Amino acid sequence: MSLPERKMPDALEHEQLYKAKAGAPALVQVPPARFLAVDGNGSPDDEAFQDAVAALYAIAYTAKFALKKAGGETVKVPPLEGLYTDFEASSFEEGRRRLVWTLMLRLPKPLDEALVERARAEAGVRRPNAALGRVRTMQLAEGACAQVLHVGPYSTEPATLASLREFIRSQQLEPRGRHHEIYLGDPRRSKPERLKTILRQPVG
Repeated sequence: MSLPERKMPDALEHEQLYKAKAGAPALVQVPPARFLAVDGNGSPDDEAFQDAVAALYAIAYTAKFALKKAGGETVKVPPLEGLYTDFEASSFEEGRRRLVWTLMLRLPKPLDEALVERARAEAGVRRPNAALGRVRTMQLAEGACAQVLHVGPYSTEPATLASLREFIRSQQLEPRGRHHEIYLGDPRRSKPERLKTILRQPVG
């Protein structure tokens, strides 16, 4: 289904990409961006998922500090993001086991391909991780999306997702592409009820 005749919001600026309101789904325009990314499947509790997260951050922070040491600008490493397929299942736990995921960190512009490769090699020497070799750079162009902020544990996301889907239907739109999550909190440091996650769905 094509987009109805309506004025879509302007493309989000960098800081706006990580802002959304709880209980207030909205349509947004997400501009193209480069990411560090690694693919996998299975539960976020699995070692493979944790290794992928560690590999992304190892490369991103090694590149960040190498740029600063060389006299370049100081860049901020954005929050962890994830694209998911096979997200729906008969239960939350079954869905977690069946996840097919792409974990991502948005690449600030100064972190180019050459710097990423140097950072990969250096990170592998300091702390070997099999997932480092699977990290790639990718371009993602989502365009029109609907999104909402989920506050609380990941286990209660289905209710927030249901409200997001209802909003999409109310706008006479259809979901397209992969479900997108942006993690604004660290589950290792935050209480489950205080976790904040942007739930984003490309629409068309």
